Amino acid sequence: MIEFHLDTRSGVSPYLQLVRQVRQALRLGVLREGDQLPTVKEVVARVAINPNTVLKAYRELEHEGLVAARPGVGTFVTRTLSDASLAAHGPLRHELRRWLAKARRAGLDDESIEALFLTTFRAGAQEDIA
Repeated sequence: MIEFHLDTRSGVSPYLQLVRQVRQALRLGVLREGDQLPTVKEVVARVAINPNTVLKAYRELEHEGLVAARPGVGTFVTRTLSDASLAAHGPLRHELRRWLAKARRAGLDDESIEALFLTTFRAGAQEDIA
């Protein structure tokens, strides 16, 4: 089951953080068709968030056809976002962990690592477009 977390410094609205975390879990195969999302009550207790925020996130995911609410039972995954590339995740994750270890040995903190990754990622995406 997915465990939500919120980053209050991210500048991203809490409901959108929840939506993105579910999408990411669906892409990575952490959540599969038929899996149940945590109840609104569980999410509220875990991350200290307004129940309406959780409901908004779940409604958006439902609108996208990724989950379906079953009244009195819960919210369940109806579609996954993973594909054939899921098999490549293991080796890539291993390489990324090695890179992260090198970055930490070089003295970079988490914020610096994230900044370096994101700027490099975005620059690579721009090169793919060009």
